[in-house]
Amino acid sequence: MLITVMKFGGTSVADPEKIQRAAERAIAQRRRGDAVVVVVSAPGEMTDELIALAERVTPKPDDRELDQLVSTGEQVGIALFAMACRARGAPAVSLTGPQAGIDAVGAYGRAQIRRIRTRVIMKHLKAGRIVVLAGFQGLHPSGDTTTLGRGGSDLTAVAVASALKTGRCEIFSDVKGVYTADPRIVHDARKLPRISFEEMLELAGAGAQVMQARSMEVAERFGVEIHVRSAFRPAAGTLIVAREDLMLEKAFVSSLALDKSEVRLSVVGVPDQPGVAAQVLTALAADDIPVDMIIQSAPSQAGVNDISFMTPKGHAVKAKKALESVAKKLGAERVDLHDQVAKVSAVGTGFRHSPKIAATMFSALAKHKINIHMISASDLRVSCVVDLQNGETALRALHKAYGLGKGRR
Repeated sequence: MLITVMKFGGTSVADPEKIQRAAERAIAQRRRGDAVVVVVSAPGEMTDELIALAERVTPKPDDRELDQLVSTGEQVGIALFAMACRARGAPAVSLTGPQAGIDAVGAYGRAQIRRIRTRVIMKHLKAGRIVVLAGFQGLHPSGDTTTLGRGGSDLTAVAVASALKTGRCEIFSDVKGVYTADPRIVHDARKLPRISFEEMLELAGAGAQVMQARSMEVAERFGVEIHVRSAFRPAAGTLIVAREDLMLEKAFVSSLALDKSEVRLSVVGVPDQPGVAAQVLTALAADDIPVDMIIQSAPSQAGVNDISFMTPKGHAVKAKKALESVAKKLGAERVDLHDQVAKVSAVGTGFRHSPKIAATMFSALAKHKINIHMISASDLRVSCVVDLQNGETALRALHKAYGLGKGRR
């Protein structure tokens, strides 16, 4: 049995007409002879609307109850999608994450998929039905429905493709594929025909909204090729494939990302002693606060330094509170929170052996008089933190400096 896994994001099923159009795509794939599994997100902005509704009831909703609420968005989407298929004469069945055999563990709101028991899915596929799965959710060991974090429908689709051993997953959204930069900001951005798992993982981590970072880790680990395509236009899209399929031994920038969703936190005047950084990060880890771009300055003559890092805005208040507690114990001066910052990143390959790539970034930003607050680099990515008001200018400047525009390659 040849199985195709198709995932439709919220914008692709935002209204009845779009749901019908997506259903026709799934039916067309079935007519080609494939068994079809469709993973569906909550329609439109329904997840955000449900969260906002919860926050009108209480500013701090209980994590379990919030999962019970937001998971209903996907249930609306799958039921409507299955109805659209049936109305067109195609047998279909909708399944929630728990009904489909998706087991998840971990904290509510950010659970991890432990395993997928495929028996129920395969039973329906063998009966000739299109299986419509709720993305973003699974069955918690407590028996509750739990959610997989933002972008979790991507993770569901890739994990299901892996469990069913399809080797390929199609992701449909409102974009035509992966671009050299956000085309809404950089008007001459090019669509990439192919990109590697590693580069896409770095892009996702740098703030690009095309794919969830965790889904890319699963895709790379289990060799699931991903095809990112437009749900509304018959475009070729972008293939996300293994690195060895397209890389030569040369350094180049393939794409840029701009992230406005993080804040910069700094513990100022930390005593320069062994174990201090460990205490700071342990305090954050205790509250499950994700961090990025950890920078520690050189010690001053007074024997103190600063420790800075980035974290998502949603964790800012909790992170500052945790840091103020540990800063007091360490005798640090204070904790600063800067929320008017943006992170701009260049992603590609071979950066470690080519200082020209970082030099080009710094020169372009300097030319536009954009000050850099933090820098981090790896073989696949160089990131800079700049003032929020300069973020889009920085993205356009770097896109031009690296020659990524249309007609340049």
